[in-house]
Amino acid sequence: MKDFIAAQERALLEQHGLASFEALWALRLEAVDEPNTERGGWSSVYRLELGDSAFYLKRQSNHLRRSLCHPFGEPTFAREFRNIRRYGELGIPALQAVFFAQRRAPGEQRAVLLTRALDGWQDLEHWLARWSELDAARRAGILQACGELARCLHQAGQVHGCFYPKHIFLREGAKGFAAQLIDLEKTRPLLLGRRDRIKDLEPLLRRASAWGEAEMRKLLAAYLGGEVGLERWFARLGARRLHKESR
Repeated sequence: MKDFIAAQERALLEQHGLASFEALWALRLEAVDEPNTERGGWSSVYRLELGDSAFYLKRQSNHLRRSLCHPFGEPTFAREFRNIRRYGELGIPALQAVFFAQRRAPGEQRAVLLTRALDGWQDLEHWLARWSELDAARRAGILQACGELARCLHQAGQVHGCFYPKHIFLREGAKGFAAQLIDLEKTRPLLLGRRDRIKDLEPLLRRASAWGEAEMRKLLAAYLGGEVGLERWFARLGARRLHKESR
């Protein structure tokens, strides 16, 4: 895969001498959390501020995913980058890639992914933590935005795979809430119709413990574009939730 630099950010990166894999790999920054070492290598995230612009720099070494196309593994960022690009082409609101590149070194596969920071946005977990403090209009706006985001995702033929509150980011504006997705590594095509859609939606409702049944129905109505079939969907989601919780 060729190195990628977003056209609108190239001049800024060049100005700071950061328009290459080598420069971004060597950059000294403090990680925003503990490295992910689940796959045998490591993967870390850093915040990078350049003037008035903010980004998140992700670097990894031997943090690989194996597949039929890549039996010896490829950096997980490579798949995430492809999915970010696919979401953009399909019109699904999601984070934006600024730079991507990968390199091989002795005994290593390295990758760098730079994305625009979502300053001004808050994840759904933030809003759920203060749900009881929100007025009815803001609650309704959040439910509408989340339902419409899920509908856009599935109508585009994609399954997110981790449709959790921490991966849904919201921004409040004069006309209500806008929503977009992050963490696209597990995205795949929607192949099994309603089964895939139920499987994708259920984790959100299970983790949003602040929502009651009436609020879940509002989100489903936004997702379905109306009330038709709502109770059937609600029953199917509830059955899957009980199955998952029983495990």
